[in-house]
Order: sequence, then C-alpha cells, then structure tokens
Amino acid sequence: MRNTFAVYVEDLPGVLNRVASLFRRRAFNIESLTVGHTETDGVSRMTIVVDTDEHGARRLEANLYKLVNVLRVDDLTVRPSVERDLAMIKVAATPETRTHIMQLVDVFRARMIDVAPDSVIIETTGTEDKIDGLIEVLKQYGVIEMVRTGRVAMARGPKVGGLGDGAEHGTKVADEVSADDSNVSYSV
Repeated sequence: MRNTFAVYVEDLPGVLNRVASLFRRRAFNIESLTVGHTETDGVSRMTIVVDTDEHGARRLEANLYKLVNVLRVDDLTVRPSVERDLAMIKVAATPETRTHIMQLVDVFRARMIDVAPDSVIIETTGTEDKIDGLIEVLKQYGVIEMVRTGRVAMARGPKVGGLGDGAEHGTKVADEVSADDSNVSYSV
C-alpha cells in the first residue's frame, strides 16, 4: 500500500538529509518526495510517499517524530485528501503531428508551454493515473524528456492540529504506537 505523509519540519540545512536517512536506515524506499515552504515562516512541508503496510506506516510516523527538527506528521493515507502531480513532457513534433498532439493535450486538460521547430513541451497536473495516461498516448510521437514533481497532497476540510498547539515532537502519536506494539523498537 502506498502511504502519503505530510511532514512539517524546521526550514534548516540538513533536515531533508536526516529525514531521508531515517527511511534509508529503516529500509523503506521513498517513491516520491517533494519539499516546499508553508504558510508559516521557517517551516517547510515534505510530502513523502512510501510503499508499506499499516504497521510500517505507524512505525515510520513514530520514528519521524523522534527527529528533532520534525514539528508535525500527518498520515494523509487514512484521511480524505486531494493529491496532485505535476509533469513536463517534451515530445517530438513535426508540423504534421503537432495538431494531433495539441488535440491530445486538450483532451487531458494539459497545456503546451513551449513550441520548438522539432518538439513541444507539455505541462500537466493531476492524479498520477491521469499523467501516466497522457504519457502513454504521447509515446507514439516520441517522448524526448520528462520530469515529474512527485505527489503533493493536502487533507480536505479545515486544518487540524496546527503547529505550536502541543502536537509537535509527537508525544501523543509516539505513545499511541508504543502502546499498540510493545515488541517493536522505535529507536532512531
């Protein structure tokens, strides 16, 4: 199962390395990792997608809270949320194929952001499945280059548990996980 975590961290050098190293030490492969600023100065938000079961997700959440610079962790897998991915795709285009490519771009509600004599660059946002579908139909024209941001996600509804409300450093979550399984070590 693919789990999505929103991890709020202090915006300091080395924090990304510490978080990624935790996943490496625990032998979890990060499928997607995006990082950006938040509405709060000095706080960044990481959206991390990892393939694990429910037990592994609880362990990861508890271990993330043990990192000093982690302020809050939200497991968006179990909450109603909106997920998006951004991709830019460079496709080979001749004068004859350009019209067909433009029609495909319209069907997928994407847009052309650059046109060159022998290629076009397409920008699209949406679910991973939508982007995969667009890439699949563009392959016949020749995908030259592609870049994707990875998943970003946000819980639906009002913000629950803001920073500075006592939720930071995960005492509640870490205690709940420890109480559930006393046979698991959560050292970092």
